[in-house]
Amino acid sequence: MSVHSAQFCSQWRSIMTRVALNVLTVIILLLSRCCDANRKLLVFLIDGFRYDYMDDLQNLAGFREIVENGVKVDYLTPDFPSLSYPNYYSLMTGRHCEVHQMTGNYMWDKDTMKEFLIGTNPDSRLPMWWDGSEPLWVTMQKLGKRVYMYYWPGCEVTILGVQPAFCEEYVYNPSEKNLIDSMENALNMLKSDKADMAGIYYEKIDVEGHHFGPHSPEIQHAIRSLDQAFQTLNQKIKEKNMRDDINVVLFSDHGMTDLKWMEKVIELDNYIDMTYIIKMMDRGPVVSLWPKQDKFEEIYQNLSTVDNMNVYKKQEIPDRFHYKNGRFVSTLTLVAEPGWFITENKAKLPFWKNGTEEAEGWQHGWHGYDNEFMDMRGFFLAQGPGKSVAKNAAQREESRPRGTWGSSGLSLEEKHPEPPCTGACF
Repeated sequence: MSVHSAQFCSQWRSIMTRVALNVLTVIILLLSRCCDANRKLLVFLIDGFRYDYMDDLQNLAGFREIVENGVKVDYLTPDFPSLSYPNYYSLMTGRHCEVHQMTGNYMWDKDTMKEFLIGTNPDSRLPMWWDGSEPLWVTMQKLGKRVYMYYWPGCEVTILGVQPAFCEEYVYNPSEKNLIDSMENALNMLKSDKADMAGIYYEKIDVEGHHFGPHSPEIQHAIRSLDQAFQTLNQKIKEKNMRDDINVVLFSDHGMTDLKWMEKVIELDNYIDMTYIIKMMDRGPVVSLWPKQDKFEEIYQNLSTVDNMNVYKKQEIPDRFHYKNGRFVSTLTLVAEPGWFITENKAKLPFWKNGTEEAEGWQHGWHGYDNEFMDMRGFFLAQGPGKSVAKNAAQREESRPRGTWGSSGLSLEEKHPEPPCTGACF
């Protein structure tokens, strides 16, 4: 082992803090326990893959091989809100949303009047959204390691002055070819020592879950297609003689639940005058409102009478959400009951379009609800020479998860990087 590698391993092992188990903890364990052997790490973030999507392992050969040669936990509990960007960052920082500050897919900063919008919005790259905590790829780059990332949201952003060694920028719904090509390229970079860690993001499971629902034939087809990609990955690892040299970790940011359009819609303009609202961000399970100051109590009282949702003043948001201290959290937060959808009115419901740009159908799946709702749970798998590290962690069982992510069998105190943060870090 080189002097540089020895210094890297020593730095990992010297970073000590108490940590409730989350995905980042397992990754750090794999890095710190396996770095002496110069083993590599390949991480997959599968958007919207619910914890029970692989229950039929008998017919999913790719996933089955990973489970048989590795470890599978029962489920992962997302951070609140169970939306994508908050959990992308919770996964890679090990911090709750109110600490790392990524509190929604759509955010507004009342001081600068800037907006964070999911997708490609230039203002979404501003440091103020990202610098609340340090993600793993930044930590590794600072420690002299090289990280390659493929379609991973945020990898294109300069965070705390650092970018990964390589970033294939996010494009909407990366294709199966994009996935296969990324796998091949990542394995080649890891094999040739050009990369120490690679991260690949895949979105199609989430997209199909939204369009057709979590129990649809379309989601089953998407799962089978993804499984075939992992069959290819398993074969390529063998062909490249990397089985003893690479740890592979798969996880998701959240799950998905059924949504019945037109039956379970909360239309805000039936209860409040929307001209009294300075700003409204997002629609769905969690909606952020900034009412005019002189109308605040009136708006709050009117919304408090609405069935199938809760309205919270910022200081009254439940502590268990680990959300209310976020810099970009609104003065009023609306949280729908599972299966319900909050919007200004039905005319503004989100729908997807066919090739003629005409409305083709309402969406049939959604996420973002209370993170304790079972359908919001994600999944976690790992295989490789460090599998005993993850398996031992899974066997340290507690009655309920603690921290950002976890399953009923995951909780430990271990070595973990101490990223910069604001507020009360856990």
